[in-house]
Amino acid sequence: MKISTKGRYALRMMVDMARNQQHGPVALKDIAYRQNVSKKYLEQIALLLSQKGMLQGTRGHQGGYRLVMEPGDCTVYDILETVEGSMHPVACLDDTPNACERCGKCETLYIWEGLDAVIAEYLRGITLQDVLDRQAEKE
Repeated sequence: MKISTKGRYALRMMVDMARNQQHGPVALKDIAYRQNVSKKYLEQIALLLSQKGMLQGTRGHQGGYRLVMEPGDCTVYDILETVEGSMHPVACLDDTPNACERCGKCETLYIWEGLDAVIAEYLRGITLQDVLDRQAEKE
């Protein structure tokens, strides 16, 4: 599994927002500047995250975006799954129950299920607050 640029930028955007939203909505142009990312690209990402209910946008002069949930409740897995789609390492794990015609006799299925469990546990175990706290320790 490879996380795309969209996934990496979404995570950076959400961390930036969590760090800077205490004084109100955060403008995408400010995040784009701080993160050296195209504002247009962030707009696409913000739309996906807003549709999923993770961000709330405000229009106008003092407009921008803010997290709908607390940083401690927003996991890296949630963010990546929203912008990347399925986080499963193989397509046969996308459906529950597994719809693969080879599922009952697949000798390698346990490998992919194990990898899937490790990925999910690791990424669900890291929140935006964890990222902020870790960076604060370094400073």
